[in-house]
This record gives sequence, C-alpha cells and structure tokens, in this order.
Amino acid sequence: MKNILSILFLSVFCSLNAQDFKAYQFYNQKGKEINTEKLVKELADYDIVFFGENHNSSINHWLQLKITEALYQQKNGQLILGAEMFERDNQEQLNKYLNGTFDAKTLKDSARLWNNFSTDYKPLVDFAKDKKIPFIATNVPRRYASQTSKEGLESLNNLPAKDKAYIAQLPIKVTLDTPGYPEMKKMMGDHAEEMKVMNFISAQAIKDATMAESILKNLQLGNTFIHYNGNYHSKEFGGIYWYIKQKNPTLKMAVISVFESEDPTLKIPEKDYIPTDFNLVIPADMTKTY
Repeated sequence: MKNILSILFLSVFCSLNAQDFKAYQFYNQKGKEINTEKLVKELADYDIVFFGENHNSSINHWLQLKITEALYQQKNGQLILGAEMFERDNQEQLNKYLNGTFDAKTLKDSARLWNNFSTDYKPLVDFAKDKKIPFIATNVPRRYASQTSKEGLESLNNLPAKDKAYIAQLPIKVTLDTPGYPEMKKMMGDHAEEMKVMNFISAQAIKDATMAESILKNLQLGNTFIHYNGNYHSKEFGGIYWYIKQKNPTLKMAVISVFESEDPTLKIPEKDYIPTDFNLVIPADMTKTY
C-alpha cells in the first residue's frame, strides 16, 4: 500500500511540474492567440501577405510551407508566390525549373541560390512547380545593392537600360520616415559619416523598393500574393510594405512578423515586441538550419 501511494504521489508531482513545450504560437495584433485554421481563413482575404522569417529557423520555414499549402486549398489555387531569396535576373532560370526544363542541379549551377536553398526554399519552389503556380524572383541583383552601398543611389543612373530593368524605377525615394530605417542609422553609430550612412540605408531601400515593384507587377485580381522575406524587410509595416503603400494604398496587405522567446510556453515577449497583423512566436533555442 505504501508503495502504491508513493507511486501515485510521484505521478501527481511530475504532472504538476511538467511543462507544455510549444514549437510555435501565432498571435493577432491585439495579442490574442490565433490557431492556424483561423489564420489561414483570414489571410485568404488579403491581396498580399508578407511572411517574415529568421533565415536559419527550421520551424519558420516549415510553417511557411504548411501555411502556403493550406492557403492554396482555401483559395482554390489562386496563389502567387515570391521571395527575397531570388533575384530578378534569375527569373528565367527559375521559370525553367518550374516548367521542368531545368532539373535541380541545372538550377543550382545557373542561378544564384542561397546556401540553405535545398533545405529551406526548395520545398516552396517545388510546391509551386507541382501546383503550376507562379513563383516570382522579386529581389534586386545583389551587385546593384553593393554598388549603391559603395557609390550611392545616384551611381545607378549611369547603368545601361537593360541593367536598370532589374531595379525598381529610378529615382527611388529614400527616407528615414520608413519604419526600420532609423534603426539602421542608429546601428551605424553617431560618428559615422552621413554619406556612408545614407548609402547603407539606400542599399536596403533599393532591395525593398525593387521587391515592392516586383510584387505590384505580378499581382492578379482575386489571387493572394505570398511573399517570403527576412523579417526586417516588413517588420513594423516598413520596408517592402511601406513602398507598396506609397504606390497603391488601397491594397489589402498583411504582415506576419516573427519573434523569438525564451519562455517555453511562448508567451508574447516582453522586450522588442512591436506587433504587426499576425505575429509568430518561436522558441529561441529552436533548431537552426545553419
């Protein structure tokens, strides 16, 4: 009898002290938990969805795929996908992979793919290929962002017309009114040369403006355009979101931002939490892909 009571006590004690570990939790802008079924139903009403990410987060990428699959069903296939991770001048190679002309190795050999493409982005591209939906390479070729950082935005005016086709229409407005950009200036420090600071911010702006233009050019009535980008490119409704808003304020856009939490129950973080429409909280110690 004594042994039975000891076992029962130990069982109850362990139950009381066990933690409910979570892999993720979505919250709406008001701080209320939202399950994925409701999230997908709400996302279906938007013209554009920005799905922010931490580039090396395995759960972030898995959720991008699962939400995309569910949204495809919800929208009866009326989806367009696009991503920061593909540059405009690689659209032809991407299209050839999507239509079966290129295999995976040929795509890798002919396009500038990120090192984590095979684990983190190929599943999304393969989904688009399987469902025969567009996948848009939205970003500016990195050489032009690098040139802007070194020589300034004005240096792009001297490029040939064929090169300018891969960049958002010039001139590109760069202002510290854009959410996130003042933070970049602060990162540079108070003693940084003003021109270098603005060139650094302009290099970010040329990416954001080009991705915004790419999305606008490929929107189709009735479709939802899902764009996968680093969290910084849409956090606080800045970056790409801000540039699209300047061009077409009537579009209905949603931002999914991502935050890490040390709390195993994934409560809303107390620090550095500025919510957007939907907010993904993931464990800070979640497995990283690199």
